Amino acid sequence: MKTLRASVVFAFLLACLQAFGGTERSSVELPPTEFNPRSFELAVESGYLFGAINPPTDYQIGAEFLTARIRWGVVRSDTWLRGYHQFYVSAIAEPIFRGIENHYFGFNFGMRYNFVRPGSRLVPYFSGGVGAGWIDSHPEVPGAQGQDFTFNILSAAGVSFELNDHWKLNAGVLYEHLSNGGQTDPNPSLNLFGPQVGVSCSF
Repeated sequence: MKTLRASVVFAFLLACLQAFGGTERSSVELPPTEFNPRSFELAVESGYLFGAINPPTDYQIGAEFLTARIRWGVVRSDTWLRGYHQFYVSAIAEPIFRGIENHYFGFNFGMRYNFVRPGSRLVPYFSGGVGAGWIDSHPEVPGAQGQDFTFNILSAAGVSFELNDHWKLNAGVLYEHLSNGGQTDPNPSLNLFGPQVGVSCSF
């Protein structure tokens, strides 16, 4: 009888410990903090792009972007693919410092992938997207864009440095393609490359 009572008391105490003390979660269930960046990010970025493969006129363009990013999807892996996705939308304003036209305004949307390294504040990334916009075309000039409405393709690669939970600095290389998609003949396109820097704030 004493053994039975002791067993009942032991079982009761064990149940109480589990109920009030909780159970320890495994490390697999606890996502690393780098996989939980803030969901929304607003970035201001600037670049200076140089024309390539665009005869007969040399182009130099300033590239200004206001970008909103939303975290979407995580790759939990021990390989180099470890990281997370972001969907982005950008507003574009580009003064043309050298070239036939004078300015370009547009928008672009796409995806960005961030490569997360354990314990590192440096986060390499690459991104790509498509969009459209308007350029002050001069179709009567040889080599100029054939119409105002123009599509754009953007691709970038670089690295972010996390200052803290809210602020990051970015530096990378940007490629931009401008074309009206064959809506005019001739259809001279622009291919531009150059450095890009920026700052972003997460909420």
